[in-house]
Amino acid sequence: MIRSLLVANRGEIARRVFRTCRELGVSTVAVHSDADADAPHVREADTAVRLPGDAPADTYLRGDLLVRAARSAGADAVHPGYGFLSENAAFAAAVTEAGLAWIGPPPAAIEAMASKTRAKELMAGAGVPLLAPIDPAAATEADLPLLVKAAAGGGGRGMRLVTELAALDEELTAAKGEAATAFGDGEVFVEPYVVGGRHVEVQILADAHGTVWTLGTRDCSLQRRHQKVIEEAPAPGLSDELRTTLPQAAEQAARAIGYRGAGTVEFLVSADGRAYFLEMNTRLQVEHPVTEAVHGLDLVALQLSIAEGHPLDAEPPRPHGHAVEARLYAEDPAAGWQPQTGTLHRLELPDGVRLDSGVTDGDTIGVHYDPMLAKVIAWAPTRDAAVRKLAGALERARIHGPVTNRDLLVRSLRHPEFTNPTALDTGFYDRNLPALTEPADAGAGLFALAAALADAHGRSRFGGFRNVPSGPQTKTYTCAGTGTAYEIRYRLGRDGLSAEDFPGVRLLALGPDEVVLEADGLRRPFTVARYGDRVHVDAPPAPGAPATAPASYAFTALPRFPDPTARTEPGSLLAPMPGTVVRIAEGLTEGDRVETGQPLLWLEAMKMEHKITAPAAGTLSALPVRTGQQVEVGALLAVVAETAEASETAEATETG
Repeated sequence: MIRSLLVANRGEIARRVFRTCRELGVSTVAVHSDADADAPHVREADTAVRLPGDAPADTYLRGDLLVRAARSAGADAVHPGYGFLSENAAFAAAVTEAGLAWIGPPPAAIEAMASKTRAKELMAGAGVPLLAPIDPAAATEADLPLLVKAAAGGGGRGMRLVTELAALDEELTAAKGEAATAFGDGEVFVEPYVVGGRHVEVQILADAHGTVWTLGTRDCSLQRRHQKVIEEAPAPGLSDELRTTLPQAAEQAARAIGYRGAGTVEFLVSADGRAYFLEMNTRLQVEHPVTEAVHGLDLVALQLSIAEGHPLDAEPPRPHGHAVEARLYAEDPAAGWQPQTGTLHRLELPDGVRLDSGVTDGDTIGVHYDPMLAKVIAWAPTRDAAVRKLAGALERARIHGPVTNRDLLVRSLRHPEFTNPTALDTGFYDRNLPALTEPADAGAGLFALAAALADAHGRSRFGGFRNVPSGPQTKTYTCAGTGTAYEIRYRLGRDGLSAEDFPGVRLLALGPDEVVLEADGLRRPFTVARYGDRVHVDAPPAPGAPATAPASYAFTALPRFPDPTARTEPGSLLAPMPGTVVRIAEGLTEGDRVETGQPLLWLEAMKMEHKITAPAAGTLSALPVRTGQQVEVGALLAVVAETAEASETAEATETG
């Protein structure tokens, strides 16, 4: 019987496992890097063990330190979570050799699926359908498009889409480098890229007594950078044949390797309804909550039960209803999915949905780990109801701090291609991202007015409606995301509110954190929160507003007298986020001529690589960074002195 369990992980998954442990009466042990010393998973554990350092390679990827931590804390079991060493056979073996229970499949099963190339060979022998790999040296135009994939690991790292044969060698080199950095294994392979394909997977559970459960299907087709964003169960729009054959193939895969515990078998379903094996994840998936919601199970509790040797029932519970999960990231989808850092002041969701989060109010979002803040899960009797419930909850959420993908999630859930299951495929964001990230600040002015009024109330000496200054007032804000400036001019007198550009708007109630306005005959309550010069304003969705209209805005209050020294040299490329310079273009030196869009260097932050390119043709006049250097946000990375020819071309384009 497991009495004390160490989670060899961090963030959301550690908190998720701890939650089940508390319900079962199992004591908990956390591990943490120095960057995570005050993280929620550390605060919530019964015991915590420090892993000195910040980088994953020095902490969460050190199997020897993790085993030592478990033994020193008196744990008798280790749960690997997902990511890091969760699919590392050597770590699983080290745990069991130390006399600890491993909450996962046998090391041999992990090893069998650790390499996607070897896994495909094994699945072919078991009769599971799959895509045949392509020899890069023999690839032709007829084989395009192609997908380069890392043989080890996942999460979209070491993966490259190739649409031109001339780019194949370069993408192979880039994928090998990223895979080696992320997984310690630079092996990659090439396979056909299925245009219009869907990502469908099957959750399995297997015990040590020969029982294998297949818990329906999940669809995870909405992805950015080959990483999942929205997942749901069951997968909608599948044929009756696929609903039968996919679970059968998943069971075949599990039995072929003597599987035990929780795992997921992933498939690519082509537009013509053919399914191909992609990979098997020998761990718990990020998206496991949708399966839990539909089947009424606790998969972590079942993992522990299987590890203790208990048998599963002969048949799993029948599915009921539909569940949808959205991953809330600290990132800016309109800026190439750039991760965002800073203080998360508030994360609050309305009742009725499940929130699995790795952070809490006041936590700092740093650069060392994945930018996922939380998963939001909604269940309802039907798919339409679950999607509507999740979109509404995200829209009404109060998320104060770094820029997130919240608005993108809401728009995605309401997009016709998503609401029509037959239109789902992995190219959703390739087609729709520009429209989904189009700035929508219609109506933002009213939010800015509420911010100005609340600010005036907060600055009044005695507070209260009558103590707000009655003279003309001016306040200027810029809207986060769009950069639009709002100069709010208003006056509060005996006759109420008089505001330029807001004719007929009446002030009904005023406080330091709440403003109630009447606009076009509609009562609109606004809540206002200030954090330094940043102001977050939330309101219920306006009746009749476009589906793309946000119900929350963030503004930056501008000083009356801007600092004239806050300038940079023309052509300066500044770090968009804190990170590490992992690569500089081969042979690039100061004084070189560069072309528009030419890659100069690559910055890694939050488990992603970000390419920094030349904004215009010119001369690289400065390159003050080196490979391996850590930089802060706003640090100077390079300077491109634009040539006169490029400047004239740009002028002609703008005026033409």
